[in-house]
Amino acid sequence: MAVGGISVILAIVLIAFYLVYVVLPLFRPAHVAQTTEFVLPGGTDSATLHYALEEQREIGMRVTAAGEVIFFATQDGAIVERKPLTGSVPASITAFSAGDPAGGLLVVGMSNGSAVLARHAYDVSYPNDIRLIKPRLDFPLGREPIPVDSASQPLRVISAGSDDKQTTIAAATGESRVWLVSLTRKRKSLASKEVETVRTRTKLSLEYPATHLAVDVDQQELYAADTQGTLYYYDISNKSDPRLVERVAAVADGVRITTLAFLSGGISILVGDSSGQVAQWFPVRDDENNYSLKKVRSFDSQSSPITALVPEYFRKGFLAADAGGRLGVYHSTAERTLALEQIAGGAVSQMAIAPRADAVLVERPGGRLSVLDVENEHPEVSWRSLWGKVWYESRQQPEYIWQSSSASSDFEPKFSLTPLAFGTFKAALYASLFAVPLAIMGAIYTAYFMEARMRNLVKPTIEIMAALPSVILGFLAGLWFAPFVENHLPGIFLILLSIPLSILAFGILWEVLPQRVRQRVPEGSEAILLIPVLVAAFALAIALSQPVEVMFFNGNMPLWLSQEMGITYDQRNSLVVGFAIGFAVIPTIFSISEDAIFGVPKHLTTGSLALGATLWQTMVRVVLLTASPGIFSAVMIGLGRAVGETMIVVMATGNTAVMDINIFQGFRALSANIAVEMPESEVGSTHYRILFLAGLVLFLATFMFNTVAEVVRQRLRAKYSNL
Repeated sequence: MAVGGISVILAIVLIAFYLVYVVLPLFRPAHVAQTTEFVLPGGTDSATLHYALEEQREIGMRVTAAGEVIFFATQDGAIVERKPLTGSVPASITAFSAGDPAGGLLVVGMSNGSAVLARHAYDVSYPNDIRLIKPRLDFPLGREPIPVDSASQPLRVISAGSDDKQTTIAAATGESRVWLVSLTRKRKSLASKEVETVRTRTKLSLEYPATHLAVDVDQQELYAADTQGTLYYYDISNKSDPRLVERVAAVADGVRITTLAFLSGGISILVGDSSGQVAQWFPVRDDENNYSLKKVRSFDSQSSPITALVPEYFRKGFLAADAGGRLGVYHSTAERTLALEQIAGGAVSQMAIAPRADAVLVERPGGRLSVLDVENEHPEVSWRSLWGKVWYESRQQPEYIWQSSSASSDFEPKFSLTPLAFGTFKAALYASLFAVPLAIMGAIYTAYFMEARMRNLVKPTIEIMAALPSVILGFLAGLWFAPFVENHLPGIFLILLSIPLSILAFGILWEVLPQRVRQRVPEGSEAILLIPVLVAAFALAIALSQPVEVMFFNGNMPLWLSQEMGITYDQRNSLVVGFAIGFAVIPTIFSISEDAIFGVPKHLTTGSLALGATLWQTMVRVVLLTASPGIFSAVMIGLGRAVGETMIVVMATGNTAVMDINIFQGFRALSANIAVEMPESEVGSTHYRILFLAGLVLFLATFMFNTVAEVVRQRLRAKYSNL
């Protein structure tokens, strides 16, 4: 016995330690460390316009103001290849911008009012099983410059987006105007393979000269910032007729916008300013389907002007460098500053992040280029993102949401455990409302009032119910009981009325029966006569279901609830789960409670009866009080079973992570979520570890429940043991 008990405790402790071991990496801070440093590839004669890193972080790219693209090895800065960006164009570069990082788009504005687009890419091969990365520079629209400004004025600010079908260029000249140029490629006819390019050019007017422009990756939106700190939001889905949706003061008076960049996915725009703040803005749709810009959150960890903003390729994180040489690592969804490091003695004007977000290129003052290692494996996790309301992109307001996956690589993960914890306790609540009264009342009658031979039959029958597999109960609840409840919903509520009334009527009738009739039924076996009464009450309620539904609910009560009461009805809902889990929990609560009541010493009951107390007075004031520690333990063990139930919840609910106390709506519990998503999660990923965190939360909740139950049980035992 001792060996078995110690083994169980040891196994539980080891499980707890393993859960903590898997979960702890979620909360490690980010770490930035320099690995190598070398002189600028290509020298310092020409200023740097842009840096980039390929996925394996072996090759870096530098774009210079002289119109040259230099590919170099990140290990030592050795030049791998040099390519001209502007070719023989008789004009100098006056503006530069990089498009979506994952697309590798580069766009330069020229002094003659034209623009050139290029795209950098990397071919990977394995000759002799050795990885070889060969950079290349493509020109999707050709090497010929694209005219942008009709007066051939120098382009001072530029941005672009491009895909296989369309290219959009936004450029500002020295005046307060912005040119929007669209090049759309389409077939001349359905039968023809020839492609023609349709060109449109539109002029936008700002109140003050533009300082920054940003075209989103889908080429549907344009953001512009002017010298007064105003942010303009344009809908450019119709390139020939762009629409100004809104303009807002993005910074405080006396503060200017220093950087503008899209977060991964192109929904949120990051605004860095001269006070060191980085703010996240994105369009929010109201109930009338109108959009407006909202400042969702801001990051104030840096105090010097933000000089460079670099978003991660596929996550909602970004890096910000300031004029004081500090580098901040942030994550927008978690609203968390992950690291803040001093990396230079002066302003950092150019930097780049690797596609896997594990390395950063930083140009330091003095013509030096540093390669930094970044350890930032789980930036999405914070107390707020796990348990608080978070304002996610494209949502109208902060919400609790669990949505761990999507078809999009730039998906914003939603890892709120709050709706899952809510669903877990919702399941336990409705199961308890159904199971606890029935189980305890049944235990009272069986242990104290029932005839011995009948008790020997009833108790094992109920206890054997505990042997029913959860998957069978879930199968029956989901595929048979849920449709039955939906088709007979008024009848289900009539049952709650007909059964108590039928029992009351039977009791009254039993009392008025002649004594000789009642004596024919052995004392304590009267409940057998209730069985046909209950069956009849159940059958009557179900038979009346359809007439009542037609008479009061227009023939469809679920639809009536939705249209008239605004109550959503799901077929697999909390009512069904409450009955199913309650059915699974009843044997446990009944058995332990019955043993506790039956185990009350007989001399207490006989003494109470001898002093003139009735059976019910003895039950309420002596037996229940004495057995209360056992009954309380039974309830807590039953609750623990309900909290940890998995298969019934998976099969009998809609398994949707919503927070609604509505008994006609489904939910998703922690245990069910682990069972459903663990096979799909990548080992070691944030999703994987958060599922283990959900298991740890369940473990701790069960531990706390059991601890509180034991404390209460001991106090009840000490209080009533001397009766």
